[in-house]
Amino acid sequence: MIKKFSLFPIMLFAFCSFFLLTGCSDTSVAEGEKQKPKVEDKYEKLVKAKNKELELEPLVLTSYSEEIGASLKSPEYTEFAVNGSVTVEGKIEKFSELKSDYAWIKVSADEGGPAGKEHEYYTPIEDGKFKQPIHFFNGEGSYQVMVQLPDTDSENYFYDVASFKVHNVNPEAKRDVTYTPFGYETKMQLDLDSSYVQAEEVFSLSGDAGNLTEKDTVMIRIKKESDSWNHVVAINDGQFHYDVPLFYGEGLHELEVMVPDKEREDYYQTATTLLIDNQSTRIMEPIEYSNMYNERGVTLEEPRYGGGESDGLYTIKGTIDSEAKWGADTTHLYIATKKGEDEALDVIPVEDFKFDDSFYLRFGPGTYEVTVSVPEIKEENSDTFRFFGVAKFNVESTGADKRDLLPSRGVESDAQEIIDLAKEVTAGKEAVRDKTKAIYEYVAKNIAYDVDKFNNDDFNWDDSAVKALELKTGVCQDYAYLAIALLRASDIEARFVEGNAGSDVLSRGMLGGRHAWLEAKVDGQWLTMDPTWGSGYVEDDKFVAAYNEDYFEPNKEKFEETHYRTGISY
Repeated sequence: MIKKFSLFPIMLFAFCSFFLLTGCSDTSVAEGEKQKPKVEDKYEKLVKAKNKELELEPLVLTSYSEEIGASLKSPEYTEFAVNGSVTVEGKIEKFSELKSDYAWIKVSADEGGPAGKEHEYYTPIEDGKFKQPIHFFNGEGSYQVMVQLPDTDSENYFYDVASFKVHNVNPEAKRDVTYTPFGYETKMQLDLDSSYVQAEEVFSLSGDAGNLTEKDTVMIRIKKESDSWNHVVAINDGQFHYDVPLFYGEGLHELEVMVPDKEREDYYQTATTLLIDNQSTRIMEPIEYSNMYNERGVTLEEPRYGGGESDGLYTIKGTIDSEAKWGADTTHLYIATKKGEDEALDVIPVEDFKFDDSFYLRFGPGTYEVTVSVPEIKEENSDTFRFFGVAKFNVESTGADKRDLLPSRGVESDAQEIIDLAKEVTAGKEAVRDKTKAIYEYVAKNIAYDVDKFNNDDFNWDDSAVKALELKTGVCQDYAYLAIALLRASDIEARFVEGNAGSDVLSRGMLGGRHAWLEAKVDGQWLTMDPTWGSGYVEDDKFVAAYNEDYFEPNKEKFEETHYRTGISY
């Protein structure tokens, strides 16, 4: 009983030319010049010699062939020699009674080679006829060929019809690209001449699947011994392409190309199988992709695999399919990096459906888990952002731990306008504490609290220090972003503190709830400051500017009466 299929035959047709020679003289030939005899191919000579050694007994079919009226036109013998190929050709009188439209031909080599010991073909039966050219995947050697035809009662059952032995004298190895019935049904056609190839680290897979639509996908599975990795590839205009990383180092990788099973949702069947001999000794880590990767139309062009190295700055590159769900609304990606207990979140913009940007591995040397996510697309405003992971991989970083000095999400301390402003604000001040106080004062005096933004939950992914500086308004996060950016641009370590406003916030004239402030490292100690509360207060839903220094290095106990710290955000 056969339940799984693999591989497709290539139909070749031989065209012969015939030349008729007459007994008349050709006056164009110089007198005395003789026609040169055709030189016989050395392998044809070997075929003739080998066949003389063999008895060339006629091929005898099994009793099942009589039951369905099957006969073979080729081959004619049970054991014989060939020069590189043999054709299996036959017909079936009772073909309409068969439960499958394919003949199954199995080829086994007497000795293994680079392309293994076995190969198989599913050959279409059309109007009761089938024809399959076969090449030999290990070149010169002996091969056993088994021809099986479908049962008349049960699907996926095949019976032996003929078996013969072939001695191939030609050393050229060719493993035909073959397809299963599932491959035929989808009209799959790979851009390959052989299903055994050599590659260096990456194999470029491309082909057609004319009966699949853009709603369908192709699944690939790369295997080497006990290791395997699956990935789903999108269909565009009936075509697919993917550069397949050969993760598992030097040696033979098996690549299965699978197509959707029409009978079962989220299930794939093998369409064809390739053998790829990787010449590189490099071992790489697979990237984990979620179902959302294809649903949201993400294509990650760089990296192609995990386990890479970085000096602390890492780049990702790719595209968003404009036709995918929410494709046109995906204006950015979130990048989460995690090293041990430390985590950071960055934002990568998407412009013209493309992204190409970098982020920092800010927590020093070591292994980072990187997750690429797409944002939730929603109509209502919110002060929280949800996102969904589409790809996950590891990166090894050698960069130094500069978590509180490097630019980060919302904190563009490397932006020229921030750098220039930081120099202006701290001009003439030498002590770190004096610079820090000057930055607190600037932010508290120059940014107005945006009451409408708070009341309407009008938060956006691109809220940042630069945006706050341009608008001269913001809420607590924006005050903190700008102050931190100016501090880091002044080479002062600073960090974003998340928390909540305390119980008597409203009596102090500020709006309560979730809150953010910051800490700066001054003379080796973390100094607390809250420029939002230092800027003024809210009265009758309007901001009243009233600068005060109470929240620059406040008394710890007094500060904790109104501020509850939940953690640091990077």
